[in-house]
Amino acid sequence: MNIGEAAQRSGVSAKMIRHYESLGLVPGVRRTEAGYRQYDDDTLHTLRFIRRARDLGFDMQEIAALLQLWRNKRRSSAEVKRIAAHHVADLQRRIVALQSMQRTLQKLAHCCAGDDRPECPILDDLAGEAEPESAAAHGAA
Repeated sequence: MNIGEAAQRSGVSAKMIRHYESLGLVPGVRRTEAGYRQYDDDTLHTLRFIRRARDLGFDMQEIAALLQLWRNKRRSSAEVKRIAAHHVADLQRRIVALQSMQRTLQKLAHCCAGDDRPECPILDDLAGEAEPESAAAHGAA
C-alpha cells in the first residue's frame, strides 16, 4: 500500500510516517522503481504501536526502546516495566507542575478586576512587576 493508505489505516499522518522513518523507528520500507514507498501489514502494526505510545505521552527515545523490546521476543518484561514506571513518574511530576500553574493563574485571574481600567495583576505578574505577597493576599480575599 502507498503512504496515503498507510496513513489512513494506521491513524498516523503521512508527514509523521516519513518522520518516524527518518528516525529509524520504521525500518526497511520498500520502494517501487519510481521511488514510492510501499508499506505492508507489519509496518502498519508498527505505526499503530508508535501512535498508541505517543497517545500515552512516551517520547521518541522511549518509543524507540519500547519498539526494540517489542521486536525482541526474548525480552524481559522488567525493562518494559522500568520504562513505563519512569514515564508514570514523569507524568506525575508534570501533573503537579500543571496543577501549580493552574492555582497561580486562578489566583491571578481572581485578583484581576476584568474591567476597563488598565491595571492588571496578570500582566504585572507576567512582567515580573507583581509583589508575591500582595498577589497572594488578594487571592485570599
